[in-house]
Amino acid sequence: MTLIKSISGIRGTIGGNAGDNLTPIDIIELTSAFAAFLQQGNPDKRLTVVVGRDARISGDMVSRLVCGALQGMGVDVIDTGLSTTPTTEMSVLHHHADGGVIVTASHNPMQWNALKLLNAKGEFLSGADGKMLQEIANNHDFKYAEIKELGQYSAYTNSIQDHIDAILQLPLVDKDAIAKANYSVIIDTINSTGSLALPPLLKA
Repeated sequence: MTLIKSISGIRGTIGGNAGDNLTPIDIIELTSAFAAFLQQGNPDKRLTVVVGRDARISGDMVSRLVCGALQGMGVDVIDTGLSTTPTTEMSVLHHHADGGVIVTASHNPMQWNALKLLNAKGEFLSGADGKMLQEIANNHDFKYAEIKELGQYSAYTNSIQDHIDAILQLPLVDKDAIAKANYSVIIDTINSTGSLALPPLLKA
């Protein structure tokens, strides 16, 4: 149905023709270009990228393609699995990674998914960086790694708790005052990763 490329990544509907929809080919091409973009800024460094995703039906498939493409480019992958967008951003900093990929289409219906790209600060790419990435992708200006240089894969399952711990350490978060207020809170996590993050945060 739709494929939208922007400076922040790529968004589209699952299935259909390459170049018109979010297909495996489009996912691999953009991820490979993202790896090449990061390598341009770090020519002599072995890179690490954090990958997290929401609970969409297509999320596991898309995430596996992203991780495989990164490894094929010689980039080590830390897969945080089901994770919120801000948690993935925080994970880039926690692991001192060189970038991140969030597999999520936010508020869009279930047939959509997207790759949102992060720099080493856990922030979305700037306009200039996004344009550079698009040029790499359009020109297929990337080269895959030889067999001994393939990236390594590791799964990390504690990213949400790391994020919660970081929140609780903020000086403006007064856990005792919040507990004494005896709030009642209703949350709607829309069947996604907020259901994994918000209950333990509120309990803590």
